[in-house]
Amino acid sequence: MNELTVESVAELLERLNKLPNNFIYRGHANADWYLESSLERVVGSSWSAAWANKFEEFSLTEFQSKFHLYDHENIQPTSKLAWLSIMQHYGVPTRLLDFTASPFVALYFALEAYNPQSKADFAIFAVDHSALMQQSLDHISSKDAAFKETRATLYQRHDDIFDSIVDRFSYDIAWVAEPRLLNARLDRQAGSFLLSGNRGVRIEAVLERDTYAKVEMTKYRIPHDLYEGLFALLRKMNITSKSLYGDLDGLARSIRMHMQVYSV
Repeated sequence: MNELTVESVAELLERLNKLPNNFIYRGHANADWYLESSLERVVGSSWSAAWANKFEEFSLTEFQSKFHLYDHENIQPTSKLAWLSIMQHYGVPTRLLDFTASPFVALYFALEAYNPQSKADFAIFAVDHSALMQQSLDHISSKDAAFKETRATLYQRHDDIFDSIVDRFSYDIAWVAEPRLLNARLDRQAGSFLLSGNRGVRIEAVLERDTYAKVEMTKYRIPHDLYEGLFALLRKMNITSKSLYGDLDGLARSIRMHMQVYSV
């Protein structure tokens, strides 16, 4: 993972706008945070394939068994990927890591979680989605001669391929998934998920493998003093909690953000 410190709002915009459409992004309120899933954080230093599997199966079984008691939207998950996506949406720890196709949405999420009193740097991660997935597909093909999927055929089959191939065989690959069953927030946020195919390998560790040595991945470190200027820019673009969440939670988050910014 390359790291680059930007010096101004204009430089950040120039660098992000130069990236082609095959990149996905994630924002962090602290540039020193790792790329790790909520499940990785819960398991912590005890992380292993056995523990990750135990925690995921427990939470999945528990969520599925009681889901019908609390579902008021008549959602019908039909794949494991869809179940994990819904769990992620409601805050259950999973191995999914949220990404978005928009660098500005990613930037907003970094600012939304940011504590301006900390004066810490924050960050945006940019990953070449197309190159990463091509390497992952090539890796599976090298292990399984019968595997003939391409990026084109994958488009409508994320759920099936995740369930029957990626999750089943625990390949040492990074995988970008977008389940067929999208909740409204994920759709508003142009969201997708990055995960490690092997539950025993953390996300950052799998990205550091030689398989992805030629995939462009950059962390843009952003100094604290650009915080207010970037917030003002995103407001002008109508990227706010109200537009990204579309509900009362989003309204409340938007009000909190205003209070936070103007209290600095």
